[in-house]
Amino acid sequence: MSNPTSNPDSTPASNLGSTPTIESILHEDRLFQPPAELAAQAKFKSFSDYEAIYAKAKADPAAFWGELAQQELHWFEPWKQVLDWRPPFAKWFEGGKINISYNCLDRHLTTWRKNKAALIWEGEPGDSRTLTYAQLHREVCQMANVLKELGVQKGDRVGIYMPMIPEAAIAMLACARIGAPHSVVFGGFSAEALRDRLVDAQAKLVITADGGFRKDKVVALKEQVDNALANNAAPSVQNVLVVQRTKEPIIMETGRDHWWHELQTNASADCPAEPMNSEDMLFILYTSGSTGKPKGVVHTTAGYNLYTHVTTQWTFDLQDTDIYWCTADVGWITGHSYIVYGPLSNGATTVMYEGVPRPSNPGCFWDVIEKYGVTIFYTAPTAIRTFIKMGDQHPKARNLSSLRILGTVGEPINPEAWMWYHTVIGKERCPIVDTWWQTETGGFMITPLPGATPTKPGSATRPFPGILAEVVDLDGNPVADNEGGYLVITHPWPSMLRTVYGDDDRFRRTYWEHIAPKDGQYLYFAGDGARRDEDGYFWIMGRVDDVISVSGHRLGTMEIESALVSHPAVAEAAVVGRPDEVKGEDVVAFITLEGTYRGSDTLKSELKQHVVAEIGAIARPSDIRFADALPKTRSGKIMRRLLRTLASGQEVSGDTSTLEDRSVLDALREDA
Repeated sequence: MSNPTSNPDSTPASNLGSTPTIESILHEDRLFQPPAELAAQAKFKSFSDYEAIYAKAKADPAAFWGELAQQELHWFEPWKQVLDWRPPFAKWFEGGKINISYNCLDRHLTTWRKNKAALIWEGEPGDSRTLTYAQLHREVCQMANVLKELGVQKGDRVGIYMPMIPEAAIAMLACARIGAPHSVVFGGFSAEALRDRLVDAQAKLVITADGGFRKDKVVALKEQVDNALANNAAPSVQNVLVVQRTKEPIIMETGRDHWWHELQTNASADCPAEPMNSEDMLFILYTSGSTGKPKGVVHTTAGYNLYTHVTTQWTFDLQDTDIYWCTADVGWITGHSYIVYGPLSNGATTVMYEGVPRPSNPGCFWDVIEKYGVTIFYTAPTAIRTFIKMGDQHPKARNLSSLRILGTVGEPINPEAWMWYHTVIGKERCPIVDTWWQTETGGFMITPLPGATPTKPGSATRPFPGILAEVVDLDGNPVADNEGGYLVITHPWPSMLRTVYGDDDRFRRTYWEHIAPKDGQYLYFAGDGARRDEDGYFWIMGRVDDVISVSGHRLGTMEIESALVSHPAVAEAAVVGRPDEVKGEDVVAFITLEGTYRGSDTLKSELKQHVVAEIGAIARPSDIRFADALPKTRSGKIMRRLLRTLASGQEVSGDTSTLEDRSVLDALREDA
């Protein structure tokens, strides 16, 4: 998957390069068939099943989505039109009345799922909690009534700045229940980043906690909210609702701040779901890493509900007996779509974990899988590479036999990391669904179906049924097989972003004007380079602004990184370009090593030659720098922008509010 918080806004068409191709010369020939036992019980049991449903969706997308909407969701009133497409603006299921909180909760209460575990939560210190659908419904209704008591009405925006605790999901569902669009801000963001998002969304209320636990430390969330609101910096905010999590002392401002548990005690559990128009705004989610004004991605109710529901069900071959765990944070789109809305709409049991792998507990993820018998495990390539560096002894010391499907999200996965995941975690019996999508797309766009799609390490394989994807040049013309180009979507889909909040012009400019319209047809440009092989499989080559132009050859950074990671000494690699007067750019690689290896000139030479053997001389790094760690955002993405600055010998500037550990950047600067 591309970075789900990707920022095509930072890549104007003029910067895409005059040469419309990106060279792709890293080859991967391994092919893995779906396990026969899983395929026999799956919804889609063969590749011909996939091809049949894909052909049906392509022939008449509106009829395809309309049939699914009728079958899979509860509607208060039926829609009049499946799709109203006025490029680049789409309306789905116009005239329909629906509520996503009702679809996630109420409709399950008349079935056996009423007493099924809806949410299993594990706290970082080891505390835990399980909520059935009936219990989750009750708490959501209580919080919806609390919001009403605090003056929140249909259409009001609510900011959510929370740790990974059940109340975060409850808050989201409570907002959706009364028609108040939420704007979740990742709990690792700074007070300044929080303030900017609250101001842009004109939030009326903020829901937070006294603090949260992360890597054995208490994160003071309420203090950050206080700083964000200081001096009336976000004047639209009238109230702050505070969950008691850490019980650390905090300041409660009289009249503005309220304890969640105190208001919940007397709140009624009777709160009928508000019938919402299909195109009513469900949430705003701000993309990270952008410069200037935050970019609020707007998602609406019905199309998002349908798409996250169906993609969760089909991509993970979801069964009623599954214990499903997505390791993302609810502050990102992955947490919205595949911890909360998608799984709960299907009546699944979804796991939420507050912690992350850390030196004091490097095997914590495997502990959770063993404790709860997790069957579907969905995590990021960054986490997988961290696990590799920590050593095989941790997963091998746990019983992971409950696992049946693995998934990856967040960025393209290196083939060798894929193979480790397949072999060490999946024991060569669990299919891997490598998903490509973004904040803006709302759900999976390119992904295997685990019982049907043969997989290739490093490829997201084929588009999801109903998604029409192409690899094109700057003029919108499809490129040849195995020729790199620009990944575009050629037809609207239900969960697509509707606009940038408050800025339709920016929406059009950012997503629809990079690639020349073909015969008047608007193409959604995803911001990523890709190639499609002779089998129709898509290989994501990374952000086009991460492409390096060496002597006229445009090379995808992901392929060079994959070549480096395939060397046994390399745990993680990040490749950037450095300006060069002769070649245009040089390749510079930042590398962390496996535990027993040490950086040396000899190893640098060996790694350079390894890249030559894997790709060719044109991709040989001119400079390799060893590091104990790479600069990452709090969601685990490598901040290549900072590495490009360091490689060029410039001073780091711009927004670093998403940086997880400032000391990593300082160490790299000292070693430069």
